[in-house]
Amino acid sequence: MRLFILLTIAVPPLAAREFSYEREIAPILRSYCAGCHNDKDKEGELSLETYAQFRQGGEDHGDPIKPGDSPNSFFIKAIAGHEKPKMPPKDEPQVPSSDLKTLEKWVTAGAPGPLKDESILRTLTIPALPPAITAAPFTAGGFSPDGSRLALGKNGTIEVRDATTEAVILTISGLPGKVNALHFSPDGQQLIAASGISGLTGVARLHDSKSGALVREFSGHKDVLYDAEISPDGKMLATAGYDRIIHLWNMADGTLVRSIDVHKGAIFDLSWHPGSAVLAAASADETVKLWRVSDGVRLDTLNQAQGELSTVFFSGDGKRIYAAGRDRRIHAWHFVSKDSPALNPVEYSRFAHEAPITGMALSADGRHILTSAEDRSVKLWTVPELTLAHSFPAQPDMASVLLGTPKTDRFFVARMDGGTSAFDLPNAKPESAAGVVAFPPATSERPGEAKEFNETEPNQDLAAATPVTTPATIKGAVEAAGDVDLFRFAAGAGEVLTLEVNAARSGSKLDSRLEILTAEGRPVEQVVLQATRDSWFTFRGKDSDTSDDFRLHNWAEMELNEYLYANGEVVKLWLYPRGPDSGFKVYPGSGLRQTRFGTPALVHALGAPAFVVTPLPAGSDPAPNGLPVFRLNYENDDDSGRRTGADSLLLFTAPTDGDYLVRLTDVRSMGGPKDFTYTLHIRPQDPRFTVQHGDSLKVSPGSGRELSFKLDRFEGFEGPVRIEITNLPAGFTATTPLEIEAAQISAIGAIHARNDAATPSAEAVAAIKITAIAMIGDREVLQALPGLKSLELAAPPKVTIEIIPGTDRSFVREIPGQPMEFVIHPGQTISAKVRAVRHDFKERIELGTDDSGRNLPHGVYVDNIGLNGLLIVEDRTEREFFLTAAKTAHPGTRRLFHLRTTADGSQASAPVLLRVE
Repeated sequence: MRLFILLTIAVPPLAAREFSYEREIAPILRSYCAGCHNDKDKEGELSLETYAQFRQGGEDHGDPIKPGDSPNSFFIKAIAGHEKPKMPPKDEPQVPSSDLKTLEKWVTAGAPGPLKDESILRTLTIPALPPAITAAPFTAGGFSPDGSRLALGKNGTIEVRDATTEAVILTISGLPGKVNALHFSPDGQQLIAASGISGLTGVARLHDSKSGALVREFSGHKDVLYDAEISPDGKMLATAGYDRIIHLWNMADGTLVRSIDVHKGAIFDLSWHPGSAVLAAASADETVKLWRVSDGVRLDTLNQAQGELSTVFFSGDGKRIYAAGRDRRIHAWHFVSKDSPALNPVEYSRFAHEAPITGMALSADGRHILTSAEDRSVKLWTVPELTLAHSFPAQPDMASVLLGTPKTDRFFVARMDGGTSAFDLPNAKPESAAGVVAFPPATSERPGEAKEFNETEPNQDLAAATPVTTPATIKGAVEAAGDVDLFRFAAGAGEVLTLEVNAARSGSKLDSRLEILTAEGRPVEQVVLQATRDSWFTFRGKDSDTSDDFRLHNWAEMELNEYLYANGEVVKLWLYPRGPDSGFKVYPGSGLRQTRFGTPALVHALGAPAFVVTPLPAGSDPAPNGLPVFRLNYENDDDSGRRTGADSLLLFTAPTDGDYLVRLTDVRSMGGPKDFTYTLHIRPQDPRFTVQHGDSLKVSPGSGRELSFKLDRFEGFEGPVRIEITNLPAGFTATTPLEIEAAQISAIGAIHARNDAATPSAEAVAAIKITAIAMIGDREVLQALPGLKSLELAAPPKVTIEIIPGTDRSFVREIPGQPMEFVIHPGQTISAKVRAVRHDFKERIELGTDDSGRNLPHGVYVDNIGLNGLLIVEDRTEREFFLTAAKTAHPGTRRLFHLRTTADGSQASAPVLLRVE
């Protein structure tokens, strides 16, 4: 049975409307049944391609459905395993319980068929959905060669815009599926678009760029296309996508010239050498492959990346190749030969972002590269040395299109929220050494304190370990395969030291590993973890990056803030699963997941064991409970905070007075005197933090707009941080003070404008003060944060919202002149209502999904939100919602929270107080 990949379509709840066979039933049949039961294979003489064939049944059974009688329908019983043969077979992907329930409800409802009975293995005519409330995401883009026009792609649509005004001058509709790539021809007269339907077909369509008329269609791919690129000389077209095949076409007549089928993963991006003789392809197989176009010969495989590569291009002069993707690095190779196979040496590999890189663009002058990542960050790099030149403010949503503007020094960004931005090249010097994004060296933090040492070989034996005094900066190299470098230092009992390697961030090939040993060479134990509950990964495995959707057996027996151990990795549970199709979130709750006790972030297979564990002091000997005990030593491969890439960072607390050893190796046992260099810092722990926030707000009178704060924690700082906002202009108020709770990374407040507020002057905005305050040890630390760049009045709101008591007011306290207060106990669920005033808005009012409660204390969340989240439907003005406090919610917590609707831009309610008692 083959598994077909589908485009997921958001639909209203089943109970709220009639069944749509095309939307609810056909996708399930296509995914789990039609791979074997189709017109070609027809196992058991049963085909499900059309509804009529489905109802005819197979060789052993008649109609497999008894309309209105789900429990006695053979189709349902076979999927549930109550009838033989079990369908799908046990060695094939199984129908999820949520999908089985959908099928059961469909049969109970009479098993209604489609509006038009056609094969479910082709593109179906699906009844139109209601128009989306939010702007459709941009998915592709390109500038005309003269820079006068901009093409932007969405789902099934292309907009050609005036590049200066962004006014739409041409719309091209009817493309199959999401537009994944858009490129003008070298003369600007034509526009090529790559799209398709997942699991069915990939199509490249060539349109006249001024009239929109279809010139030619290039088909033949068996799955969706991710790119279609016209050669610089305009003679050839290259197409590639999920089916891993590159097709080369003659542009003049549309004939297929050549096919290349070598990549082992989907091909996400293509790039032509300026001379049109060589094609580069970036793939999910973690390589860039170079092809000689004239005969399809592979010139080189660039395989230094450590994750899927999503973007690739040649420099304007054709001398370099740049690529980036999920390993969060920018890779640069020197291009050697376009005529014959040759080794293209690596020039740079820079750790660039803290999340996978989604886009990369070259400036018109070829001197800068702009990159974007899944965490919404956008950064500027110099070429060719790839030094960080500027970090732009985080985008409101992920940048899905990144383009250099022809003949200017600007960049253009289009986002998943349907918005766009333009960036001018700042007149800024490089911010720091390329790739050093988290921890500056000790010598730059404490001038004159750290003494410099040079590693001397041989030093891999205990007696030959290089002695150093702390704080120390040590320069060395892992000089050969299997080389071990040992350094001896002294520490007092309870002293906490930071050991940090700077290697990969500075272009070294070293993937470091640190271990702390006693003077006698024995590992130093850090913690003992006693398993208290066993489990395993269900539904799917986990990659080594994401913090979301940890689906675990017996998850209901687990609690927030418990530690989870899996194959050497330890994470901490952050948020419960929010429905049948979700799993735990682990710390920090978004972005790259963070690990605990210096353990590495790992890949976990479906069914792999996992354990809830309790940390005990080093040396503990817990009583046996039938579950394992894990003893972790002081060692680190990659920084647990996920900030230093492949470089190690370890916090070491000395258990006793004495000498210790740090052992530094390459995790792959590789080495070399020039390519595997490093700088090792050993210094006193320096716990600290930085805070970032939005800087430009437009607030509607009588409403509010959110102001979010994100905290970065360094070297073990886990305490709370208070944010104070003062000196606001007349007519404006703010949620203040805000607190970023201990161990958390964000807080969300709002600035509100009275109905009679006026746009403040530039001087009044400049007077706003934002301060972050925290206790680190026994000292209070104050950080003056940047103020707001702008604070303006927006247009009157089309809708405003407020939080009011629910039916049960027993847990509501109202004191005149103060925010309303709700009281909740750990483990309790209470109700409230959200009320909307529709000034000029008739659509449904969406208030978010698992993030619908804004700035709630950790462990308190909006519950029972359903598949569509918290919303007020059309023609309604109120909606009851529920707040649940986890058993681990901290009594004594008092926190202002609010709701936010994405209707009419983004409007925030006035805050109310929540107290955990």
